[in-house]
Amino acid sequence: MALPQKQQVLYWGIAALVLFATLWGLGSVLLPFLVGGAIAYFLDPLADRLEKWGMSRVWATATIALAATLIFVVLGLAVIPVLAHQLVQLVSSAPDMATQLQKFIAQHFPSINKRGSMINETLTSLGDAVKARGGELAQTLLTSAMSVVNFIVFIVVVPVVAFYMLLDWDRMIAKVDGWLPLDHADEIRRIGREIDRVLSGFVRGQVSVCLILGTFYAATLMIAGLNFGLIAGAIAGGLTFIPYVGAIIGGSLSIGLALYQFWGDWFSIGTIVSIFAVGQFLEGNVITPKLVGNSIGLHPLWLIFALSAFGTLFGFVGMLVAVPVAAVIGVLARYVLDRYLQGRLYLGVEADHGPPAEP
Repeated sequence: MALPQKQQVLYWGIAALVLFATLWGLGSVLLPFLVGGAIAYFLDPLADRLEKWGMSRVWATATIALAATLIFVVLGLAVIPVLAHQLVQLVSSAPDMATQLQKFIAQHFPSINKRGSMINETLTSLGDAVKARGGELAQTLLTSAMSVVNFIVFIVVVPVVAFYMLLDWDRMIAKVDGWLPLDHADEIRRIGREIDRVLSGFVRGQVSVCLILGTFYAATLMIAGLNFGLIAGAIAGGLTFIPYVGAIIGGSLSIGLALYQFWGDWFSIGTIVSIFAVGQFLEGNVITPKLVGNSIGLHPLWLIFALSAFGTLFGFVGMLVAVPVAAVIGVLARYVLDRYLQGRLYLGVEADHGPPAEP
């Protein structure tokens, strides 16, 4: 006989609290394992496809690991140093940009840039602050990222975790499936398939969108001759994971740099604007509908709230798990709502007896 619903709610509630307490307590210790698990989950469909083509799971995993290693070596040698160099240059050039902007406003809008005015004081203080702290800020950005993830441990542990989890992924899923409570196994599997559909549709699709758009923006901005085009394109592509934020921040940064660099050359400025217009058109009409789809059920506002909430509560680890947890909560919320709409609380007492008889 199945356990009473109150006891089931109690047990599942305790399990959820233990999970959150574990995330809270272990924090950065879990980071390499979370990242490795996410990589294994992301690559599992590729391993399954290689198996269908006749490879064993071991050879499929080894092939993926070798290809990933080559890609990261190329990125580490060719792209990342350039990104770091452009970031330092961008921060170092900020004071001169602020000065040029102040001169432009003084020349064209003298009435709002008088000495002592709000705009004058703001630009002056901004330039002084960036000049004093710019180099330190760039250095902090470059070194703090390494310290957060503990670069050496991250580089060593994550590939190992990802390799073994990818190798044993199907066996782990089968083992967990065997632990499901027998009275509810079918329903839990159905919810699990829905969660997997949402995660695969959003996370895998959105990561692909970020890579495609980041490559597109970086390449086209550099071809257009924009200074710091690589870093601007990388920012725009990476932030695309958060709906609208990538386009707003990346577009504002790139167009601002274009105005500073190409002022008077309206064709070049228009080219930069056109690049982001084309990128947004492709994202909204081709790339995102193709790779992500429209039926994942994650509203952009819910996603932004989840990122903010989990980032505040759990820090960097919370940012990593925010999207998967938001997807899971969304699926469970729809399931609870569906059960409510079919239950007695919503339908009332008449649901037990059917509609009243005709007089």
